[in-house]
Amino acid sequence: ALQRHSQVFLRAASTASATSNEGMGADAAQQVLEKAGLQVEMVQCLSDNYCPVFHHAASGVTFVMDTPEAAPIAAALKRRGWTLTHILNTHYHGDHVGGNLALKDQFPNVQIIGHGSQEGEKIPGIDQEVAEGDEVRCGALTSQVLEVGGHTASHIAYFFPEVPMALTGDALFTMGCGRVFTGDFARMQASLGKLRNLPDETVVFCSHEYTAANVDFAVKVEPGNAALRARQAAVQRLRAAKLATVPTLMAHEKATNPFLRWDVPEVQQAAGGLEEAAAVFTAIRRWKDTGNPPAA
Repeated sequence: ALQRHSQVFLRAASTASATSNEGMGADAAQQVLEKAGLQVEMVQCLSDNYCPVFHHAASGVTFVMDTPEAAPIAAALKRRGWTLTHILNTHYHGDHVGGNLALKDQFPNVQIIGHGSQEGEKIPGIDQEVAEGDEVRCGALTSQVLEVGGHTASHIAYFFPEVPMALTGDALFTMGCGRVFTGDFARMQASLGKLRNLPDETVVFCSHEYTAANVDFAVKVEPGNAALRARQAAVQRLRAAKLATVPTLMAHEKATNPFLRWDVPEVQQAAGGLEEAAAVFTAIRRWKDTGNPPAA
């Protein structure tokens, strides 16, 4: 389990050795975020959740991706002297919306933004319902809403093209993806295809520290991937130092995440020789779910 404390991402990225960060994109992510005028604090919540807190001083806004639990988020905001202005919810699961109402009590002017209610998937305290193609303004920053259903039916992500940065919740992880609780694997693959189409330099914030298990699985799928092997070693060093493996860069995910590599021959071979994108994805995801590799 992670220690319950905040990690200032930009400082952590700059103090970790260059060797530790090789292949992880921390230095590049730091440059992208600094250029956009963003300060970011990664607040560790529950057992393995992250709540990234973003502060844009130039326009006086502070926003978070999801609210796993209110107390550590509120403590980080108080310590930094930041006033929460926006909660960007990705989906309705309790470890993503659990702090919504308590934080709204503490910050009455906060705007809670999320997907519309469907199939019983409700966001507590929601002020603004959004869907594919909608824009969400956080001060001077604008995000585009992407519907990325699959983990849940109504899961969304937020893409800030001017940064560029994507808040992907449980849709896309560092070298992994969320479980397909809806059972609609084809939809999940299409959703990940949307995210894969984002620019290589996009900084990706996901919601969990699952990377050590993710990379070990990815190596089983694609043992000949040298970039993946390098990232595996980097992850081991970072986690030994209790440093986050979030955020990541989309370019690195495209090169190493098996759930984005359905058109790579080695991954197709690992999927039992399948070639169609959704079929390859489904075979690899079910392998991770069950521990049983696809039959050749």
